[in-house]
Amino acid sequence: MALLIHMLACAFGLGSWVAVNGLWVELPLIVNTLPEGWELPSYLTVIIQLANLGPLLVTLMHKLCPGRLKEHVVIYAILSIGVLSCILLAFFWDKTTMVAGASHSTAFFIITFFLSLVDCTSSVTFLPFMMQLPAKYITTYFIGEGLSGFIPGVVALAQGVGIAKCVNSSETAGNHTDGNTWSLHTEYLPPNFSTEVFFFFLAAMMCISLAAFVALNRLPRRYELSTENLVPDSEASVSGLDNPGAEIDEDGVKCHRKGAAQSKPLQTGPKHSVYQLTFIYFLVVWVNSATNGLLPSVQTYSCMPYGNLAYHLSAALASVANPVACTIAMFFQNRSLVFLGVLTALGTGFASYNMAMAAMSPCPLLQGSAVGVMIIVLSWLLFTGTLSYVKVMVGVILRDRSHSALVWCGAAAQMGSLVGSVTMFPLVNVYRLFTSGDICNTKCPL
Repeated sequence: MALLIHMLACAFGLGSWVAVNGLWVELPLIVNTLPEGWELPSYLTVIIQLANLGPLLVTLMHKLCPGRLKEHVVIYAILSIGVLSCILLAFFWDKTTMVAGASHSTAFFIITFFLSLVDCTSSVTFLPFMMQLPAKYITTYFIGEGLSGFIPGVVALAQGVGIAKCVNSSETAGNHTDGNTWSLHTEYLPPNFSTEVFFFFLAAMMCISLAAFVALNRLPRRYELSTENLVPDSEASVSGLDNPGAEIDEDGVKCHRKGAAQSKPLQTGPKHSVYQLTFIYFLVVWVNSATNGLLPSVQTYSCMPYGNLAYHLSAALASVANPVACTIAMFFQNRSLVFLGVLTALGTGFASYNMAMAAMSPCPLLQGSAVGVMIIVLSWLLFTGTLSYVKVMVGVILRDRSHSALVWCGAAAQMGSLVGSVTMFPLVNVYRLFTSGDICNTKCPL
């Protein structure tokens, strides 16, 4: 029975962020079809922030009507919505409508909002439910949550999205045989399996999570409750019901909770000076702003000039790097503020390179060379990995300090994510500071 519960807990965790992670790794194929093109990621970052309405409503219900909201009902609802949304996405992801005289991916955006609502709300419902089980199953749940980013990344790599080639084509001018004009155009080779199949795969993952939850919810009573207290009763609000801010950040949340779950129970931690606390909260704001708003909004401009393969590898490997970095932080913890500051500076350096290449689009450094592709992919990989580690460690430091410190950590993380997304959206879509291009027709100076 213990092995079965471990398997169910892991499968349940798969449904936490698999939909949003799947969307990000599939973008290299989607941006070539939808009318928003390279601007699409900047829309997604804002939609994901708007979806935090879900955790806010759950928290308000717990505050205003204690005991009235049934967590298992909410989980049934959001997982069912997740399954339905993934299925609808497979059929309608490329359908467009005319809005203000321009074609827009209305169906894609609406369905993406509901998928984001599912994943964000899981942050304040899944873990409290898991706390009804013995503490040993919480770690297994976190493994499943990490796989929700790892598996879509691996499947996207197998899909082989975004391979393109330049093809010469001719057009005949009038009836003259000598009036042919030749031009290059980009032709995208089909992937190993289509976008529709990938979305059905995400739906299957959500179904597995829903089935696992049904099984966990129907466990015999003797397995249902734990004789171990994962969190002391006086501090039970850490579960997330009274602390949504610490858990509703898209990527930082997963790492933050994993690191927090591995640390000691809440206690008065080492004293930090005002300057040290200011530095810690600055790290929280900056790291979440960079990883959840600033850089994802311009990843297309940073990678696409090097080709769809570069964008594909950057998106998929970064999705894999996040849970790997979180796992490393669980076993190799370094709480030195100097070390975390250096690591943040290093991650910021990679972020600066990525942003600089986006600003230089469509003619970044080393365009058209294998070295340029390798550097941009590694830069995105290391940017994600280093700052993911920092997210974990600042969460651990503040959790060991006090409950209120953890609450403010969540608020700072959410503020950083929101500021990053809202800042980049007008820069990309209104002021057009970043320029898209065609890898076959863009003429760049040597």
